[in-house]
Formats: sequence, structure tokens, C-alpha cells
Amino acid sequence: MAKPTTRQELKDYALRQLGYPVLEINVADEQVDDNLDDALQLFQERHFDGVERVYLKYKVTADDIKRGRARGASESLGITTSTTTSGDFEENTNYLTVPDSVIGIEKVLLFDSSFISNNMFSFKYQLFLNDVAFNLGYSGLLSYAMTKTYLEDIDFLMTTNKQIRYNKRNNRLYLDVDWGSVTEGTYIIIDCQRIMDPANYAGVYNDSFLKKYFTSLVKRQWGQNLIKFQGVKLPGGTELNGRQIYEDGVMELQRIEDRMLSTYEVPPLDLIG
Repeated sequence: MAKPTTRQELKDYALRQLGYPVLEINVADEQVDDNLDDALQLFQERHFDGVERVYLKYKVTADDIKRGRARGASESLGITTSTTTSGDFEENTNYLTVPDSVIGIEKVLLFDSSFISNNMFSFKYQLFLNDVAFNLGYSGLLSYAMTKTYLEDIDFLMTTNKQIRYNKRNNRLYLDVDWGSVTEGTYIIIDCQRIMDPANYAGVYNDSFLKKYFTSLVKRQWGQNLIKFQGVKLPGGTELNGRQIYEDGVMELQRIEDRMLSTYEVPPLDLIG
């Protein structure tokens, strides 16, 4: 099938591209599965079509607050102690366990501690109410937009951003905030990048990059399996050349990866001093 929509269809597609069933592809099913997992991992971690931006909502529990708050020396709750040869080092367990599908976190929208909040008694609400009722019809939208921009500048200077730390390999989102001011039941919004799971998005299997990359991985594996049979004569005078298949697969992978770096991967932002 030229447009695979399942894992098995993609595997069959790659084998056909290598010559099956005309040729016998000397690769075990387990090896094909391993190569497909490797191809999916690279696609999800490096390709811009391998992730999607989502907002995840999380409700803070009492256990989260207890774990995040630093305790005194007599209490070990919320503290992880690591003993080394040079002494004891303590680390606060102020983290939330993030789903494994999350590959990167942009920011966290926590409780609003700004004086320009969104409730009825906030400065923003009263200013908007006053402008709509009296001034908006006289001063126009320009004056109102300039005032809102000025307030946002004040908010940016007076309200510090919540500091977070996250690493994909441990799935822990560290929130460096005052957990004593966090109340149970508070919702936080996580602005993150989530992988495109082919179990939920069948179109992943039909991605042009993934199909080519996976096929080249299987080709390299095929050559790797046949390298030790270099020069072996088959019935009819055919000679195996596993090393050539292996080297062709390596060269194809290198070209595909180079193109991904220049075409499919989101470039890092420039550092402006």
C-alpha cells in the first residue's frame, strides 16, 4: 500500500522498496520493529511535523504542595537526600510528573499574582469598565490600546515569571515557586510540545520523511546482516555483497539526516546580544 496507515503497512512498504518479494530481505521481524521504533523516535524528537503544541490542564493536589514545600531540618517531607563521599546534599522534590508523550515545555501558566488580574475587583477590569462607559467613545481605540500596553509593561516589570525546569528523560517538571502560597485545587496550564503518537494519528505512518528514513534503516540492517557473507557464491553464480548494501544504506541515511537538519527541523533561535 503506497499510503500506509498502520505499523504493519509501513513495514511492508519498506520491504517492498528494498525488493521484496522479488528478493529475500534478510532482516528479522524484531530488527524491523527496532528500526521502526528508532525512526519514530527521531521523527518525534527532531522533525517539526512530529510534535504538536498543546495546553495541558493540571489540578494541584495536597500531596503536590507537601512535596514541593521545603521543611525544616527535623522533617524530611518534601526533601530528597543524596549521600556522597563529600557530605549530604538535599534537593527539594518540587516537581510534577509529566506524561511521557510530552517532549518539551515552553512555559507554565500558574495562579495570577499580578495586580492586573482578571477578577471583578482588579485594576484591569475597572479600567476597562470606565473606558467603555465613559472614555472609549471620546478618546477612541488608540488611547485605550496605548493605556493597555502601558499596563502590560508595568505588569511585566513588577511580576516575575515562574521559573521552571524540565528534562524529557525524567519526565519531571520542576516548579520553582513559593509552594506555601499555592492552594489545593489550583489549576495550572502547561504550554508544551507533545509527540504525534501514530496510535492516535495514523497519518504519521505516511510521512514522506519517515518512510524514506525507515526504509534506509532497514537497508542498512540488511547489509549489516550480510557483511560476514562477503564473496559467498550462490547457486547460479550470484555473489552476495553485504558490505555494499550496508554502505549504500549509511550514505542514504546521512543524506536524509542532513536534509532534515536543513529543511524539516526547527532551527534554534539566534542569540542576540
